Amino acid sequence: CKQNFVIEEEDFNFYRKISVPPPTWCPECRMLRRWIWRNERVLFRRKDAVSGKEIFSSFPRQVNAKITDLEYWKSDAWDPLDYGRDYDFSRPFFEQFREFLYTVPWPSKSIQQSVNSDYCDQSGYLKNCYLCFNGDEAEDCAYCVNFVGLKDCFDLREAGNNELCYDSILPGSCYKAFFSVNLQDCRDSWFLKDCTGCNDCFGCVGLRNKSYHIWNKPYTKEEYFQKIAEFNFGSYKAVADLKQKVKEFWKKYPVKYYHGIHNINSSGELIWWSKNVKDCYSVGGDCENMRYCQLAYRKCADCYDYSVWGDRTSEMYESLTCGEEANQIKFSFDCWPSVRNVEYSIFCRSSEDIFGCVGLKRKQHCVLNKQYSESEYGALREKIIEHMNEMPYTDKKGRVYRYGEFFPPEFSPFAYNETNCQDYFPLKKEEAVKKGYVWRERELKEYKTTISALDLPDHIKDVSDSIVKEVIECDSCARAYRIIPTELQFLKRMNIPVPRLCPDCRYRERFNYINPPKFFERKCQCAGATSDNGVYRNAVSHFHGKDRCLNEFKTSYSPEKPEIVYCEQCYQAEVV
Repeated sequence: CKQNFVIEEEDFNFYRKISVPPPTWCPECRMLRRWIWRNERVLFRRKDAVSGKEIFSSFPRQVNAKITDLEYWKSDAWDPLDYGRDYDFSRPFFEQFREFLYTVPWPSKSIQQSVNSDYCDQSGYLKNCYLCFNGDEAEDCAYCVNFVGLKDCFDLREAGNNELCYDSILPGSCYKAFFSVNLQDCRDSWFLKDCTGCNDCFGCVGLRNKSYHIWNKPYTKEEYFQKIAEFNFGSYKAVADLKQKVKEFWKKYPVKYYHGIHNINSSGELIWWSKNVKDCYSVGGDCENMRYCQLAYRKCADCYDYSVWGDRTSEMYESLTCGEEANQIKFSFDCWPSVRNVEYSIFCRSSEDIFGCVGLKRKQHCVLNKQYSESEYGALREKIIEHMNEMPYTDKKGRVYRYGEFFPPEFSPFAYNETNCQDYFPLKKEEAVKKGYVWRERELKEYKTTISALDLPDHIKDVSDSIVKEVIECDSCARAYRIIPTELQFLKRMNIPVPRLCPDCRYRERFNYINPPKFFERKCQCAGATSDNGVYRNAVSHFHGKDRCLNEFKTSYSPEKPEIVYCEQCYQAEVV
């Protein structure tokens, strides 16, 4: 991007500790370079390279790679060492690796230990789940992304330990929470934002340990349920009107400059239960000493520029989708579990001391899938690193890659618009191509729709069981979608109307409440007795009295966003 960035002394200490050179790309560009390898939530139809049968895969049909059914790929029917080759010191390493990568079989998906969850990916320990991605431990769920520990939940994003929840973002340990954003330990509530420990509440924001509140106003138990009965939650039109009214109500209240709880000396967005975690995004669960990491959970330590997964990992650097007891992984993608001392490798499992390998399982001391003795491996590795610096690779944009850089974006099997990059940093086709990315229009199987979403019954009580046989035309994109049986049972049980949007459009609607991992230097918007735009009047006097708050911070809320952003002290003074 040609922008300046700072490498601090603590960063240099980490680079020396794991024996890598300092980066030449800024943190955001390094993140995007990794993310261009991440298709999080789309399955493609393509032919199995071995059987020729049609399968669902993470990789689109246009990718010229040997994609095989996952069960075959995991089996002993083929040996990755059969593809081993000698290192060629007359050619750059990256050039050799790209050629080698596309000769070794790839797994069609990345899942483990799942039952009746064939249409899911990037996940593990699922049962009876449908179109769930990037999560673990869920049962009877559909359309959930970035989750752990779900039961009977639908249309959630960034969710943990929830049951019977619907169409919500950032719910944690909730029961029967619907159409809500950023909840913790709440139950039997509708349309809440930024609430903790609440039950039987509606349309509220910024409450703590409250019951029987509507629009932040307290009621008796009897009054509350009388009022709630008037809202007619089973009606699609009524819910749509409530969504709009709630959205306007939420805007009147300040937000804390970041989402996070129980952190020490940490910064970023979506950080919880962490220590010394800086400039990170969606990181938590006993994590410590990390920087520039994203979407990493559960006991991660001493990691830089590490994206996606976690689960007892340490000393990870410039790697993506590597986890589950992984240690000292550098410049690698989709290597797990129990991998150690892995560099420039892809799709490797339970292996250690490998360099430039693809698809290895339970191997050690290998380079380009060729086996060596321990001493031979060590000597060859050092020689290759020296060669990578003496004969670097130059990509089509003229950028130079030596040892210490992640794989060039042009090596990725994905187009920009097929990856996490497009979700968080959307580009138009012309913009992506100008930046050197591939762009690919998605090939959608055409289905003849049998009913328009506009013609669905307004109230869930009027929806017959035969709707599961219908092919519905989405009210937004006009693509076809279905209501699956478990979804219909849930909607009827919870008295929620049938959605008029397809799962993808519903996802994008929820995603509007997610800030991307981009941070801005801002000042607290508390101007004394009110917010600086005059919309919100403080409930109590703050530490700075009638004067404007002078606190500054780094936040994921851009100056263009409409939210009123308060510092920690001013925000905590207002939540009740």
